[in-house]
Amino acid sequence: MQHLQSTKSRQETPVSGEVITLPPVQVRRRAPALARRMNDLLQRMIPALLGLGLLILLWELAAMNSKGFPTPLSTLDSAITLFADPFYRDGPNDMGIGWNVLASLQRVAVGFGLAAVAGIPLGFLIGRFTFFSRMFNPLIALLRPVSPLAWLPIGLLLFQKAEPASSWTIFICSIWPMVINTAEGVRRIPQDYLNVARVLQLSEWTILRRILFPAVLPAVLTGVRLSIGIAWLVIVAAEMLTGGLGIGFWIWNEWNNLNVENILIAIVIIGVVGLLLEQGLMLIARRFSWQEK
Repeated sequence: MQHLQSTKSRQETPVSGEVITLPPVQVRRRAPALARRMNDLLQRMIPALLGLGLLILLWELAAMNSKGFPTPLSTLDSAITLFADPFYRDGPNDMGIGWNVLASLQRVAVGFGLAAVAGIPLGFLIGRFTFFSRMFNPLIALLRPVSPLAWLPIGLLLFQKAEPASSWTIFICSIWPMVINTAEGVRRIPQDYLNVARVLQLSEWTILRRILFPAVLPAVLTGVRLSIGIAWLVIVAAEMLTGGLGIGFWIWNEWNNLNVENILIAIVIIGVVGLLLEQGLMLIARRFSWQEK
């Protein structure tokens, strides 16, 4: 009996020094999660770094063949100086780049917020009721292609001030994606949902709150994401014409002072801020998108 137990024990215990070969599937399953994440990160970062390197190379070639165009190295030196104190104050017309970016973001927040308050409910009305669709669709088709700068003189004439005129321009240019995407989302709601609501004799407010809004939320967030990009584009052009504190006027002022390095730095800042705004809204859209769940 003892001999049988010792034999069974030897069969269950692996021999010391023996190499056990696992199937490839088990090896992949036991791979550390950190290694997989690093691999995914490298697969994303390497193409991005190559694209950035190509941009810097083209930039250097343009500087070598253009008189007065700054090189990447000289622009980097100017950026170090500029960001050493981005929030300095030396009078009302001489402030750091940080204050200019914040002023532009404040104008974008006002114009974009007003566009959301007006555009999303209007999109619900257009998508829900045929009468409102026939009423507003011709106006949207007429006004949506108008250039942003064409609206700025109208705002100056209406408000007699540069500050509300800039917000007005952002409002009128960023409202259309929210209206169109919201209306299209309402139209794509399955008719069965509305038939059930009709059978249950639900009020229009209950239909909006319990059926329309949850189903249309991904489309609404898509329109919001598109609108914030347009709003950030428009503010730069509007501030160049209206003046005052803001990233657009700062670029124009640097051009008048022939500080081309600072103009290139401002272009990078505009791109980074716009990217952060869009990515933030994309994260929110993924959080509330039922298609990806």
